[in-house]
Amino acid sequence: MKFEELVNGKLWAVRDDDANCHELEILLDHWNDVVWLRDFFIKNQEDLKGFYHVNIEDAIWDTIEDSDEIESLLIHLAGSVDLDTLFRPLDNNETTEKLLQKGKARIKSRPLHSSWLRVYAIRLSTGAYVITGGAIKLTLRMDEREHTRLELEKIERVRNFLLSEHIIDDDSFIEYIAEL
Repeated sequence: MKFEELVNGKLWAVRDDDANCHELEILLDHWNDVVWLRDFFIKNQEDLKGFYHVNIEDAIWDTIEDSDEIESLLIHLAGSVDLDTLFRPLDNNETTEKLLQKGKARIKSRPLHSSWLRVYAIRLSTGAYVITGGAIKLTLRMDEREHTRLELEKIERVRNFLLSEHIIDDDSFIEYIAEL
């Protein structure tokens, strides 16, 4: 498992050893690929129509627009925006900070429905995150569908890796990166 710095030591992304690009890049590529999106929404058409009441064509364009906004917030504005305002605890019932807390970022700017795009990350410390992946979330719970269940497994695997390397905050993370 490797980590790529995206923004000034505050935002990082996981890159699997055999991957050509990091997790955020993979997400953004999928979320801007009309063919990939059409296939995804066809496979998940019942969830899309049942939960959001949106047709596939509108879903594709909403996803592309939301993807652009998320990219802008995470990459282009991350140096000037407090990332803690973008990421929230993955579990909506968590009210206190935890060690290497799992988090999610999403936007709420859609006029007819909230965005289904999620970027998942682990909080190293105040304003510092490692992106582990993301998904198009069309159901209430992540364990209801395979693609979101895989994201739960991925974020847990990254968290366990960080703990196994004695990484508990951004300082120990930076030390780990420097030793590589």
